[in-house]
Amino acid sequence: MESERFKEEVLPLRGKLLSYAKRLLNDPAEAEDVVQDTYLKLWFMRAELDKYISVMALSTQITKHFCLNKLRERQREYEELNSVTVECPTPNPDAALEQKESVSHLMRIIDRLPESQQAVLKMKHIDGYEIEEIAAITGSAPEAIRVNLSRARKKVKELFFKIENR
Repeated sequence: MESERFKEEVLPLRGKLLSYAKRLLNDPAEAEDVVQDTYLKLWFMRAELDKYISVMALSTQITKHFCLNKLRERQREYEELNSVTVECPTPNPDAALEQKESVSHLMRIIDRLPESQQAVLKMKHIDGYEIEEIAAITGSAPEAIRVNLSRARKKVKELFFKIENR
């Protein structure tokens, strides 16, 4: 398929692919990434696109597979976070159990935050990124990252002590 024909046939599919990816991922930013990845894959295989009956079906299938990969990646990250073991300075099993339960509560609270706050909080405190790095990765202003981080910390603190004081 020539590049002009690619532009005519494939590029107009963007809206449908983006809508599909948003439904699957429930995250507009990740959906955009998936659609971009789909277009890259289609571009590199443009010479073979004439062999397919429906380019729309192919692009939808590629989008679905990229979305499933993103969802699997999220699941792996979630499982890694839940498998964090807490070192207890005392050999007291009760204290260790209590500390592990607190970490579990904390992780459940973080999972209840809006996606953007979850991402910023995890990038800062789990992945160890600096505010400027997070801003560069997300395409946001550092001030917006600070505000999001502050709101996320405040909400986590509020919910954590609400649960702990029951």
